[in-house]
Amino acid sequence: MPTSPTSPEPREGQPAATTDHLAWRQHIPALASAAAGIRQASDACDAVSDSFCDLDGWPIDEKGYADGKVKRDAEAWKHVEIFLDHGPEVLAGVRAAAGGTDYLDGPISEDLRRLRGIDTTLERAGQIRHEWDQVLALMDASLPGSRELYASQALEIRNSEGWHHADELSFQGSALARAADYLANQMDPDQPSQTERAQVALARSTSGNRGIPPTSPPAPPASNPTAPRRSR
Repeated sequence: MPTSPTSPEPREGQPAATTDHLAWRQHIPALASAAAGIRQASDACDAVSDSFCDLDGWPIDEKGYADGKVKRDAEAWKHVEIFLDHGPEVLAGVRAAAGGTDYLDGPISEDLRRLRGIDTTLERAGQIRHEWDQVLALMDASLPGSRELYASQALEIRNSEGWHHADELSFQGSALARAADYLANQMDPDQPSQTERAQVALARSTSGNRGIPPTSPPAPPASNPTAPRRSR
């Protein structure tokens, strides 16, 4: 059972398996990208949803409004799948690596506090995936060929049920990726952090500047708890 974020295990005396971060570190960029992908899907939907609503926010183009939500939910669910596949492993690594000071007043203390509800989010999203996988399997077993007729509708319902959890993961998942990147870099400072890897990739893609290291951008804030969440 993973360590509770309210009572973290100290780094001292941990078994070797919990301090080997190399296995879960490789998933950090994928989680960061998935969290960003959910936010992008939400923002893209918000950017056009107002055009389907009146001044009071009520839909006047029901089909256009509904189609926008269907597209948002489908895109977001693809990123939820990434969290379901890799999030628990990274979360366990973070909780094993984080010490008491990290939770109290360290650079990632706010991110670690935001992880308190991520277990429930992942569990419930996993239940949705399992239930609808069973539904699709029953379609294939009971009515051969029915999947082609009804799978699209079934997946649309699944994605809609999963949107709330996707919305949570856009914030909780970002916190997890930031905390994981910080802790992994602290444990192995010789390895480049996620931000440094992104800078190297950008430098390589910029013609004429391959020999010049990119200028480090200002460090992003540890969290953004006041970010607006407009998608309905």
